[in-house]
Amino acid sequence: MSFIVAIDGPAGSGKGTIAKLVADDLGFLTMDTGAMYRCVTVYFIENQISLEEEEKVENSLEKIQIDMKDIDGTQNFFLNGENVSTKIRTKEVDSLVSQVSHLVPVRLAMVHLQRKLAEGKKIIMEGRDIGTNVFPNADVKIYLDATPEERARRRMEQNKAKGINNISFEEILENVKFRDYNDMTSSVAPLKKAEDAITVDSSNLTIPQVVERVENIIKERM
Repeated sequence: MSFIVAIDGPAGSGKGTIAKLVADDLGFLTMDTGAMYRCVTVYFIENQISLEEEEKVENSLEKIQIDMKDIDGTQNFFLNGENVSTKIRTKEVDSLVSQVSHLVPVRLAMVHLQRKLAEGKKIIMEGRDIGTNVFPNADVKIYLDATPEERARRRMEQNKAKGINNISFEEILENVKFRDYNDMTSSVAPLKKAEDAITVDSSNLTIPQVVERVENIIKERM
């Protein structure tokens, strides 16, 4: 029997980290939908597919196979058999992924994949339109938020941990704000809080505090 927890919110709000920790505690699976769009972006970059070439974009989606595997407790992403977990976090992907995620054919393909992967599972799925579009009937909906400055600081720390040191804080903050604007004004599944979602602002909370708050919300509805 499936039980779907939808965690939506802006880029860098901690959705992936919180989803993973909560899922581990409660015995749920997780799905990082943002990473799926990053995989598609890597494919477009490496195959020099322009986002304006609609026919090429649509045809390429049939050639893209995305898989997720847990390796030493960390979720790794594979694009057509290649581990692209590092590639999907590069500056080039950061600057293009928002535009890729707004393409209707890409959105439809990823939503279909997400629904298929979630069938019959207890799963925590995070993204920008999970509770409003992918799973509007999710059992639990949470909107995880944080200030742009805090989200940029977190992304910079993540980059450093991955050995990515060539992107300044100012660049990251600018990208965060650009991503917010694109996501919130998109004509395709824009980022917004579902009417029945519960907001959790993590700006001034520690990770354990956010985890506890989210787990309590889920437990109340199980």
